[in-house]
Amino acid sequence: MSFAPALPLSGYAGWTLLKRTMPAQTAAFNASPEIKTDEAYFRARIGSVKTAEQLVADRRLLKVALGAFGLEADITNRFFIRKVLEDGTLKRDALANKLADKSYQKLSSTFGFGNFSTPSTQISDFADKIITAYRARSFEAAVGAQDSDMRLALNAERELKDLAGKTSSENTKWYGILGSEPLRKVFETALGLPSAFGTLDIDQQLSVIKSKAKSQLGSDKVSDLGNADAMDKLLRRFLIRGEVAALGGGTSAAQNALTLLQNIRR
Repeated sequence: MSFAPALPLSGYAGWTLLKRTMPAQTAAFNASPEIKTDEAYFRARIGSVKTAEQLVADRRLLKVALGAFGLEADITNRFFIRKVLEDGTLKRDALANKLADKSYQKLSSTFGFGNFSTPSTQISDFADKIITAYRARSFEAAVGAQDSDMRLALNAERELKDLAGKTSSENTKWYGILGSEPLRKVFETALGLPSAFGTLDIDQQLSVIKSKAKSQLGSDKVSDLGNADAMDKLLRRFLIRGEVAALGGGTSAAQNALTLLQNIRR
């Protein structure tokens, strides 16, 4: 990417600054030549794509398609992506349903090659939907190139809002968090969960993470964590703890950050 977001600070202070400048920064990012070129190409050609084979054969289309789901690293794995797309998501043994990263499931379901006789590429507003997601994910990736924790925070903010609004049960939502590596990282760091947490039985993990969320975030309901105050509390804890870990617990800066974290009451 030719456009680099301005991130003069790290940690929670940097996050606060990023959020304050987001409208201007995202506008500039979306107006960058690379993004505009990618969007124009996708809009002009996606309507002619009717099979997964056609999509993966066009690297420029595939770049946008994968980027919209945070899967840009798979740009060279064309056979794998074609299989994910062609299998769809309606059958239990479909490849996307077997993968731990549910981004593949979202990709396959959204394009619909394996689920419907007419794929979603033929829907009039499909290009708008994918491009909107591509812009957001690409900006996150550009942020992540400078600060990986900032990218995780942006991803968590977007994904949690989406999860909170779903009609599925609270436990299903928590399993979604545990099954998403980026979201899981945010919660494990924010709640101070040890590395051994991941070795527990999945039902034990559910019980532990809900208990920790209740005591430290004020609620064990994912639907509550989508509101602005709860989200801020979660991301503050994540970013401050991350900064403490990066600085090393013995430095004065780290101690100051830890004190700030311990004084958080809302």
